[in-house]
Amino acid sequence: MDTIYKVTLGKARCAVDLGDGSERGEYVNQDYILRKLGRPHRSISLMYCYYPFDEQWPARISEAMKDADISFQWDYPYDDYFPYLGGLGGNTSGEPFEQMRDVRRHGQDVTLTLTIDPNVTDEMLAAIGDDLKPFGRLMLRINHEATGNWFAFTKRASYQEVADFFCRASRIIKEHAPNVRTILCIGGVEHPEKGGEIEMEKEFAQAVRETDIFSVDKYMALHWGWPFDVAETGGKSHNRSSVREIYDLTKASFERFKYICGGLAKPMVMSEFNSDGDVTGAYEQAEMVGLFCDILKNEQADWFSGFTFYQFRDRGRLGLEIQDPNNPDVGIEQPILQTYKKIIHDSWFTPSLTQGEQLSLPVTLRWGGAEDSDGIAVPLHFDGDPHFCEAIFEDDSNLMMELNGMWFYKSPKARTIDLMPAFYEKRLSGAADMTLKIFAPPASGENDISAEDGLLNYYYTLEKLPKIRIRTSPVEPSKDR
Repeated sequence: MDTIYKVTLGKARCAVDLGDGSERGEYVNQDYILRKLGRPHRSISLMYCYYPFDEQWPARISEAMKDADISFQWDYPYDDYFPYLGGLGGNTSGEPFEQMRDVRRHGQDVTLTLTIDPNVTDEMLAAIGDDLKPFGRLMLRINHEATGNWFAFTKRASYQEVADFFCRASRIIKEHAPNVRTILCIGGVEHPEKGGEIEMEKEFAQAVRETDIFSVDKYMALHWGWPFDVAETGGKSHNRSSVREIYDLTKASFERFKYICGGLAKPMVMSEFNSDGDVTGAYEQAEMVGLFCDILKNEQADWFSGFTFYQFRDRGRLGLEIQDPNNPDVGIEQPILQTYKKIIHDSWFTPSLTQGEQLSLPVTLRWGGAEDSDGIAVPLHFDGDPHFCEAIFEDDSNLMMELNGMWFYKSPKARTIDLMPAFYEKRLSGAADMTLKIFAPPASGENDISAEDGLLNYYYTLEKLPKIRIRTSPVEPSKDR
């Protein structure tokens, strides 16, 4: 293990992000998700709201009005997301900042969805920018699904005012946090036979030009009446589309966004993507998601930058797990989880790992983000299929490691990481050489913004390699053979 090499973590051909918590489910810690899925995501999407002028603020509205007569999810005075507790007069010690730190220390970027009262002041927006400045290459989705009529912000302003607010908020927040990229999530092309314009194109054209990332939310099936009714045949609170129709409409939307920008192509994402098991059942839900990803691969859809699967754990049937009604800390795995796991380990959806020149210790590792970081590759030799494989540390480093296609997290307090799960589903048939890749995202979850390039990069000097214990037989031989 005296020889080490530089390794660079780069973009996947199609990035995969994951929603974690919303009005339909609670946040699940990143250690659990990593162990269930075997690899980190490009980004984790967190959903929050900011309505500081309302009398119930900063309570979560469904808790503040738990005795109110509500018959639709969005009938509350403001959106039933977790309250954003930062901003002017707030602080960054609670939500969503603890979740953001958890996401980033596990080697993932943050996508913050934030619904905002369009009447907030410039000073309030500037404070949000100051909050977000230490969190690296963060993506900010402001007032998503803005051409709809369900969120509170669309009931407090005209659509033109909503579009103008997106531009104002983007400019002010990015002035204070240049590390932030904004996502405009609106209705795309829904009726190509009627001219091919996006929904409310006149109102949102300037917002399309000013955003950093194009986005649409697409559910191949959705029960929007949840949890107030049950989807049944003939019902009016759900729908279902074909997989091909969703793909074609998304591509048409990208082309129209690009046209509005004078031919400039920006990253195109689905910020929410799934097929609702309330409509399709668990088996066809998994099948539809798999079919959509097959189309992306088979058509080499290089115009499509990535999607966010909505979501990890859900109280309804939009999750990889359903939240156990008896205990919210317990998830009930759905068939979609194994389908999704296969997708995210497919080469089309995995980030690139490129080995470079030989290095020597001590070595300074650069964490830019989930699509741009420099680590090390440590060569390992296996005489055969291992029975034991452990990495033993003597320091308080915060590391993400990859071996045989599986990723592991080492927290500052951890000393021994069992790497054997990398082989449980991919056993070796004989001797093999491979490398242990090591990266160092920030242990605090935040960058040092006093550093020259601290807005975008974090650095950690690794003084010593872990000891690797590999054994290809049990400690004691079997007495039963």
